[in-house]
Amino acid sequence: MRRRRLVRVPASSANLGPGFDSFAAALSLHLELEVVESARFAVRTELPVTRGRRNLCVRAFERLHSADGFTFHIRSQIPLAGGLGSSGAAIVAGLLAAKDLFELDEDIRAHACALEGHPDNVTASLQGGFVICAEETVARIPAPAGLEALAVVPRIDQSAERRVSTRRARSALPRRVPLADAVFNTAHAALLALGLATSDLGLISAGLKDRLHQDARAHLFPRSAALIARAQELGALGASLSGAGPTVLVWCHYEQTGPVLGALSELVGEWAQVLRVPFEAQGAYVAEL
Repeated sequence: MRRRRLVRVPASSANLGPGFDSFAAALSLHLELEVVESARFAVRTELPVTRGRRNLCVRAFERLHSADGFTFHIRSQIPLAGGLGSSGAAIVAGLLAAKDLFELDEDIRAHACALEGHPDNVTASLQGGFVICAEETVARIPAPAGLEALAVVPRIDQSAERRVSTRRARSALPRRVPLADAVFNTAHAALLALGLATSDLGLISAGLKDRLHQDARAHLFPRSAALIARAQELGALGASLSGAGPTVLVWCHYEQTGPVLGALSELVGEWAQVLRVPFEAQGAYVAEL
């Protein structure tokens, strides 16, 4: 009997305003990786990604075991290169498939962080909910009742936004941060964490403000930056640049999600799509087929 595994991994949004490289949330968009024992190696997908050994799912898999004799079927709802953790999800999927198929005793989070370069996206995809990462320590917080999210995903070929690599987005960050801005971000990250932990939507709204990465990247994503600035005016609790952008995560109380969705759709027109993306409680899991 051929060995088969199906891995399902949620998308993620990292940084979450002031929580640069440390805060993230899992979202209900999923990547599915089915790995099937076969006569030879192959990658099957309709996604615009490489189908060879450089495929990110395969690279992650081969960190733990050779992919020889396995076919990788990849499906995904996660927009590519938009700031919703598609790379992190692919890494987690490949690692979990190899670990489960070969019953390996491996620290998947450690391997995922090494491949991704930072812990926020991969930890959220692994564990679900909200996560706060501080070196080896991870705090997981369930999504507060009544908190919902909308993702505004620019259509790269139809808007003023341009596809920007994570490396370029990170290079836009200042080498030094003024003391006042460091204090501001520390305080607001604490407010956001406390708001999430206590389900206080007022604290969450106050805590989403940032003076580190969003302003520094605004010239890369001018429409996304303008949208973040207008989020509360539209009835949302606030908004954050998702990961390295250009996607914007708009945070809402559930009673306002519908009106905010309508206002956003009218505002963005054809330059972006607005997706309803509930926060995802369940992290990645593996099913034996």
